[in-house]
Amino acid sequence: MSDDPAHIDDDHVDLLQAFIESHGFLSWLDLTVEELDRGRIVMSVPYDEKLVNPGSPVGSIHGGIAATLVDTASGFALRSTFDEPTTGSLATTDLNVTYLRPATNDLRVEAEVLRAGGSMGFTDTLVSSVAPDGEQKDVAVGRTSYRLFREADRE
Repeated sequence: MSDDPAHIDDDHVDLLQAFIESHGFLSWLDLTVEELDRGRIVMSVPYDEKLVNPGSPVGSIHGGIAATLVDTASGFALRSTFDEPTTGSLATTDLNVTYLRPATNDLRVEAEVLRAGGSMGFTDTLVSSVAPDGEQKDVAVGRTSYRLFREADRE
């Protein structure tokens, strides 16, 4: 067990990964949790032809995949601020994605909680991919808001 107050124990990471693997769409994306701390998550999706826009001359990944990553990573980052991340629930109330350039390789998403209050939460998210020149580049940025239903709200 870590002395770092931001550390989320490995059991929660395993539960989160098991949830992803049992979720039809998220498992289809082959989404993986890379890092998880309180209020922050890093996830990845490997490049796959099934994610590419039809007829794309450079094999660019459909923008809906980046939007899904923004939404999913944001929700998981917010859950990590709950006393018990596997209880309670949340609902997206606003999702904004700005596309910066085409993604043509594996995707990486990092979501960070800006604020997690009693009933509302907000995140900033960055999606990146290795560009044709070999450098990791930002392909999309996102900002979300969520209605939080903490376990105490349900009693």
